[in-house]
Amino acid sequence: MKKIGFIGAFDKSNFIMYTAKLLEQLNYKVLLVDATSNQKLKYIVPSINPTKAYITNFENMDFAVGFETWEDIEKYLGIQFDTNDEDEKNDENEELNYEPYDYVIVDLDEPEKIEAYNLNEFDKNYFVTSFDMYSLRKGVNVLKGFNNNIKLTKILFSYEAYKEDEEYLNLLSMEYKIDWNEYTIYFQILGEDNKVFEENQRVEKIRYKRLSLNFRESLAYVVQDIDKKHSLGSVKKLMKE
Repeated sequence: MKKIGFIGAFDKSNFIMYTAKLLEQLNYKVLLVDATSNQKLKYIVPSINPTKAYITNFENMDFAVGFETWEDIEKYLGIQFDTNDEDEKNDENEELNYEPYDYVIVDLDEPEKIEAYNLNEFDKNYFVTSFDMYSLRKGVNVLKGFNNNIKLTKILFSYEAYKEDEEYLNLLSMEYKIDWNEYTIYFQILGEDNKVFEENQRVEKIRYKRLSLNFRESLAYVVQDIDKKHSLGSVKKLMKE
């Protein structure tokens, strides 16, 4: 099982849902955890009589909402992930160590959640932001939750890609223990994509039809960066079917 973290104050819910959906279409079992302060997925993803914390299935994926820590999710599912104790693996409760997911994706926007979900041990982490000052400054503030040096990949949403914007982000994050990846993934902010997201939410579907070419291509780059087993072309093809 691989764990992927998406960090920042920028509203990442739609983008991450579409990322998770592509992984599901690649025949992976996916759990998406909304660990953000506003819990937006509680209002987007259909659920029957939700409690404070729950896991629900939608579009062949599981969505977890309302959990404060990774351990809370384990207790809810009645299993223990990533068990390294060989004695525990081989005891009579071996079924408790079963991992039902290929990918767990965590969306968070608070520094405390980094330790609560142990993002230092994740397979890959992304920092997602636009360049409005709220998203940028509050997003960078989340990075103080890392106690050790961490490798991060930038995913930047902007109307136009300017070198100065990325340099300003680098300046703001200098005091934190961040090792930025050598490449950056850009998404162009387009109003028509938001309209498609809204329409899909109303009909309770995750569909790619009418999404901009830029969004679909950038999304494919993110998924291929997460899952190296599949080519960029094969990921793009999924959005045409």
